[in-house]
Amino acid sequence: MAGGSRPAGLALGWGFCLLLCCAAASKLEISMPPVVEVEVGGTARIECNFYIPENASYTYIDWFYVDRSNKQVRLYHVTASGVLEDDTDYKKRLSLGEDKALSISAVTLQDPKTFVCQVGAGSYGVGENSTELRVYKVPTTPEIEPYSGGISVHSTEIPEIAKCVSKNSFPSPNITWHKNGKQLYAQDNQVMMPSTLTRESSGLFTVSSTLYALVTRQDSQSQFHCTVHYWQGGHLRALDSQAVKVNVFYPSENLKLKVMPSSMLVKEGDNVTLVCEADGNPQPVFSFFKKNLDEWQDLTSLADDSGVLRLHDVNKTNNGTYRCQSLDLDDMSQIEEDVDLVVNYIEGVHVKMEPSSTLREGDSVTLSCDAHSPVGLKYQWKDDKGKKLVEGNQLFLSNLTFEKSNTFSCKVMAPSVPGLEQSKKVSVAVEGKPRIVAISSPLYVRHDEVINLTCKAIAFPPPTVQWSINGTAHEYVDNQHIASNLTVRVSHDLLRAGAMCRVSNSLGVSEKHIQLVVDDSIRKDQKSTAESQGVIIVAIIVAILVVAVLGAVIYFLHKKGKIPCGRAGKQDITKPEARKDKIVVEVKSDKLSEEAGLLQGANGEKRASADQSEKYIDLRN
Repeated sequence: MAGGSRPAGLALGWGFCLLLCCAAASKLEISMPPVVEVEVGGTARIECNFYIPENASYTYIDWFYVDRSNKQVRLYHVTASGVLEDDTDYKKRLSLGEDKALSISAVTLQDPKTFVCQVGAGSYGVGENSTELRVYKVPTTPEIEPYSGGISVHSTEIPEIAKCVSKNSFPSPNITWHKNGKQLYAQDNQVMMPSTLTRESSGLFTVSSTLYALVTRQDSQSQFHCTVHYWQGGHLRALDSQAVKVNVFYPSENLKLKVMPSSMLVKEGDNVTLVCEADGNPQPVFSFFKKNLDEWQDLTSLADDSGVLRLHDVNKTNNGTYRCQSLDLDDMSQIEEDVDLVVNYIEGVHVKMEPSSTLREGDSVTLSCDAHSPVGLKYQWKDDKGKKLVEGNQLFLSNLTFEKSNTFSCKVMAPSVPGLEQSKKVSVAVEGKPRIVAISSPLYVRHDEVINLTCKAIAFPPPTVQWSINGTAHEYVDNQHIASNLTVRVSHDLLRAGAMCRVSNSLGVSEKHIQLVVDDSIRKDQKSTAESQGVIIVAIIVAILVVAVLGAVIYFLHKKGKIPCGRAGKQDITKPEARKDKIVVEVKSDKLSEEAGLLQGANGEKRASADQSEKYIDLRN
């Protein structure tokens, strides 16, 4: 073999086959792949495998390409002495491998040609073969754009569904359309898919296609996509776009009118919403009506555009049949739907009292509660403090008094309609003459002080309060109780006679006397204060007398010379240790008797006899 080779793919198998076949041949054989494909911008490698009998060497190897005029233009001339590259447009992008394979870099759209390898082998002659170079470019992923408007099922023309575009492809691709994954094919007056192929200045192709098709209401959920098909490596390949939906217009076939909350649970005071729903697209125009006798009242002005009618704070006048009417503007078709609105209510709550005559203390009475409603009712009685008394529509009260609760409440409820209830209050008036229930007697007072006299009574009809004495009166009324406070000053006459509270109404009079008592604790306090003051006075007098006596004794001794003056004759009279004589001063008992008399007068007690004897003051110690 005169030339080496490293075939790849099909070229390798082709080369081996030729080598095996030519091993027994006696002439020059050249083998090359018929086609080499490479993507734009890549490098193309074209191999040339040859066989020379008896392992003779080649004389030369020439590479050519065939131009548009079908002439061969040489690229390389290879001999044993070297390689000669001709001056062509490929010069800067050509290279020759050790196996004499031709490589073309940066392949462009102008490079697809036929390349020829020619081998000269001396006496074995000249042989050649060729390879067709093909170039491809993978297109961009197709972009799909659905029709922006609505597509009517009643369209008289085949409507546009979507457009699809794929760019930068070589060679030219083509586009197919699919619905829900199934390929669509052109059908007269039903499906059309015209395509446009454009070659850009770069030499690459842009392909676009538009899908036209009739639609049904089921197509509102259909998904459409397009696929671009192109050749690569001898194989047909494909790229899919994303799937899209289209806005299909179709008239309503069904209409539904709902009451929210449920019609069976609507009660007076609720807010009710009537919702009209249609299955058309777009939503039709809704109108609302209410049946009044044989006529329909138009309520459309109260509804919004989305088919919602709101009724606020409903009552029994809102009962009746309501109608929703839809109008499809596409084909002007109409559908109607009715619903009955039931507003549950309680009315006419009243209480009957038996007997209905005037009630006196000790009497009995029966209260009966009744009301009207389209649903079943339940009754409950409570007192004025909210305490439940009895279940049922009757309440029996016995032994009536002023003090017992006289206000009762009948609560009427509809168990089948949560929250539907009403209450009625009733007052039971028990008549009787006044009864004084509280009075400030006896009342401990001080002379000449200002006091409040209190008198509280209960009665019906409301009574009046009168006092037997003059003063400033203030009255307070609480339900059937009346309280009167009288402000007076304590006098001797008031202490002697007391005060009388008189309460009266049309049924009688009640009186009670208030006794005023001087508080003994006040006298005891005064007596104790006087005694304390007397003791203090006596103590002061005694102290003064003792000081006077001591002063007299000292003066007397000084006159007698018993107490010398000056420093030389100074003596300590408190400690006369060297003297045996004693000086005793006698204090007559007359003074002490006077002191005892004062103490006895102050304390009301007599001193002991020993206190009345003579007293001596010992000046020795």
